[in-house]
Amino acid sequence: MTAPTPPTPPFRDPHLPFAKRIDDLLARLTLDEKVSFLHQFAPAVDRLGVAAFRTGQEALHGVAWMGPATVFPQAVGLGATWNPELVRRVGEAVSKEVRAMRGRDDRVGLNVWSPTVNLLRHPLWGRNEEGYSEDPKLTSAIATAYTRGLRGDHPTYWRTAPVLKHWLAHNNETGRDVTSSSVRPRVLHEYDLRAFRETVEAGAVAGVMPAYNLVNGRPNHVSPYLREQLRAWTDEELLVCSDAGAPSNLVDSEHYFDTHEEATAAALRAGVDSFTDHGTDSSKIVARARGALDQGLLTEAEVDEAVRRQLSVRFRLGEFDPLHDPHAGTGAFDTPAHRALAREAAEQAVVLLRNDGVLPLAADTRIAVVGLLADECKLDWYSGTLMHRSTPLEGLYERFGADRVEFAEGVDRLLLKTSAGTFLRVPAAPEDADGTRGAEGALDPALLAGRTDLPPLTADATGTELALVDWGEGVLTLRAPDGRYLSVAEDGFLRASADQPGGWVVQETFRLEPHGNGHLLRHLGTGRPVCVAADGVRVAEESPEVFDVVVVERGETAVTRVSAEADVVVVVAGNDPHINGRETEDRTTLRLPAHQERILAAARAANPRTVLALVSAYPYAIEPGPLSAVLWTAHGGQAAGTALAGVLAGDVSPAGRLPQTWYAEDADLPDLLDYDVIGARQTYLYFEGRPLYPFGHGLSYASFSYADLAVRTGDGAARVSFTVTNTGDRAADEVAQLYTRAVDPSVTRPRRELLGHRRITLAPGATAELSFEVPLSAFAFWDVARGGPRVEPGPYDLLVGGSSEDIRLRTTVVLDGENAAPRAVRRHGLSAADFDEQSGTEIVDRTKAAGDAVTPVAAGSGELLFRSCDFGARTTGATVTVAGSGTVELSVEGGPTLAALTIGTPTAGPYDYLSVEAPFAVGGVRDLRIGLRGPLRLAHVGFSG
Repeated sequence: MTAPTPPTPPFRDPHLPFAKRIDDLLARLTLDEKVSFLHQFAPAVDRLGVAAFRTGQEALHGVAWMGPATVFPQAVGLGATWNPELVRRVGEAVSKEVRAMRGRDDRVGLNVWSPTVNLLRHPLWGRNEEGYSEDPKLTSAIATAYTRGLRGDHPTYWRTAPVLKHWLAHNNETGRDVTSSSVRPRVLHEYDLRAFRETVEAGAVAGVMPAYNLVNGRPNHVSPYLREQLRAWTDEELLVCSDAGAPSNLVDSEHYFDTHEEATAAALRAGVDSFTDHGTDSSKIVARARGALDQGLLTEAEVDEAVRRQLSVRFRLGEFDPLHDPHAGTGAFDTPAHRALAREAAEQAVVLLRNDGVLPLAADTRIAVVGLLADECKLDWYSGTLMHRSTPLEGLYERFGADRVEFAEGVDRLLLKTSAGTFLRVPAAPEDADGTRGAEGALDPALLAGRTDLPPLTADATGTELALVDWGEGVLTLRAPDGRYLSVAEDGFLRASADQPGGWVVQETFRLEPHGNGHLLRHLGTGRPVCVAADGVRVAEESPEVFDVVVVERGETAVTRVSAEADVVVVVAGNDPHINGRETEDRTTLRLPAHQERILAAARAANPRTVLALVSAYPYAIEPGPLSAVLWTAHGGQAAGTALAGVLAGDVSPAGRLPQTWYAEDADLPDLLDYDVIGARQTYLYFEGRPLYPFGHGLSYASFSYADLAVRTGDGAARVSFTVTNTGDRAADEVAQLYTRAVDPSVTRPRRELLGHRRITLAPGATAELSFEVPLSAFAFWDVARGGPRVEPGPYDLLVGGSSEDIRLRTTVVLDGENAAPRAVRRHGLSAADFDEQSGTEIVDRTKAAGDAVTPVAAGSGELLFRSCDFGARTTGATVTVAGSGTVELSVEGGPTLAALTIGTPTAGPYDYLSVEAPFAVGGVRDLRIGLRGPLRLAHVGFSG
């Protein structure tokens, strides 16, 4: 007899709802199996036929780290397109390549850790390249489009499962795992949460990743906002994946918890579902979770909750329904359509900042192309490996002909002479020594080792001429004549072995340090100087070599030579994404590095018709006056050079727009760690100075007129319409932008605030009518007195134009809104963090689990202002809830101190609060001022009488 076929378990039944199937599978897993699922690399459960699974696949602008893939422009470049539909198509192409690559390499994951929706609040942030914009509305529009492309449009099964990064208020690499962002409630709700919220509510997000930093004194990985905010925005199960190593940071660097068992339990209870820690080794996280269970810090039900969210993603990805998964056979990889899309995206990302008429270039123009990035196609940490490559020089050769284009890179060419009179020499590489870093793919590219298959440098009587680039602050790269960079591998030898600078710790950067009558050459990756030994040149602390730098030719000399003979000079300047501004390293200045300023000055001096093309991951402060034209594009991926050449030639009319303010000088910037965009007047929303170029700015080769602005309100929305006409002589794109401004606000409101935008293509003479339906809630601000949003009654300007400062049309609408009510302080008291204004304070955690308190910065002195406090007929007493030691002073409307409440003996710890009372005689509606003196934490103020 044939044995009966065992029944199909419910979790394998595609006709059942996912929730029931997850319930069934969860019930079949043992506690040990469920605990093992908490790590990023969840093992297989062979007895149930459940495969291994890993969270996380980087795909910010193409599939990253796993070898060759289509490389699209950096995220900030995609933001500069202001084109959600284009970005949706990019997301779709990326997700198809993820599926195709997974079909041949199961290391490729379907849980995609993209996009980054951190707002580009501060242009010195090292990871500026990863975000879309400084504006939450534009960021959410682009992020929503990308996630929709990544998800796919099937109603049940997702092509990939995107996770948003990095929750929350994260814009500094300096001390990123120990610094706290002080975020007042208005900034939290009007700015930092908003980009996440609108993207999650759009319905194509599988989860989020908390950031390394702390917010209001509490690590993001134990943030109550994960439950209170994030999971309240959607009915979907959202998977929260920790950032790499962050769970250990809770104890090791942040010292927030005493033990890893406490930290693991707290993170899991806060809402972290998958722990990315210790690479592929899950044993430590598993042991910590088991320890937390054994100590009663965690329950099985809480583990179940986390595993359920992970399984929800796996079911949506079709893992358990291979015959029904419509994406299972996706093989679209490096297709002609993907290559064309990469070029289209790169073209649309180009922003024309200035033009005196020199652009577009005529077909017979003789062009000098100069600059350190002229013949480069740079990648960043989150790029895939290039299959196709186009540099600006190559693009201009192709478009104008090599006979009309001359090139000078502008590097300094030199020899390094040893104290023995010999020179550093680069041995010839074997013919079969070609190789590209990362071509084989790696789950963690930080672990990719340097090459040791090439001979190390030596020294001889003639030496090798090296190309030196100073990337700023004395950080140098040195390149051999064959194009390979000097690099140091694990064995300490110096070789010409790298195709580009790169890696988690860059091994291709050096510094020349004056020493005696010469210079030490210090390798920055190891911190060691270079020495010349019998077996080759290496880095070592012993016997450092003192070099004489023999300059063969300055970069300016070659630049001057080719510039003087050209009709137009194109200077291509910018950054290397792995040097001086990247993950782990913030920039220190907006200025171009001095080496590149020298090249630019030489070109301008030799030829007044000079065009500056900035290729960079972030804004610069430049002097545009003497330049004929200025363009900016982010590192544009595989088609960057072709795209830039097409714009310069006029084959494409530029229509990219700045996604963030370009400030004129460093003095315009707030402190990097000041996250109060309102109080510090940051971003185009609040900046009161004159920017170099404003948010939304970008020129065209065509011209456009705006007319027929009409507005009507009703049914909870404002309906705005206007027309745009191409008054130029060529087809071109225009980005029409709609802003608002509260005319007479009672609190500080944005100078301009983006309500919507539209990128349109118009033929010469063509007109398009654009309409926007703006919910009245878009005019609201976060009213700290009521703890929620409020539309203030009164007039609001509606502004239409080509940038935040180029306003062509305006009108005013009057909204009914809701009147403000005085704070009912007798009934509710005051939460210290709900201030209207502050100086000298920061918000900290009231407890490790929830709540906020306020403390003076550096245990000094701070002030809080609470407007319109209703003390009733007469209040006679005040009670402060406070920890630490010091004095709380209460006064009204700038008058004298009416109550001083002092804590003389410090409380046992920062979370040990006590109540202190004092007489406080006040009546009516008054503005309350609270002074904080000393190392105390104020959580709440109550009133009686």
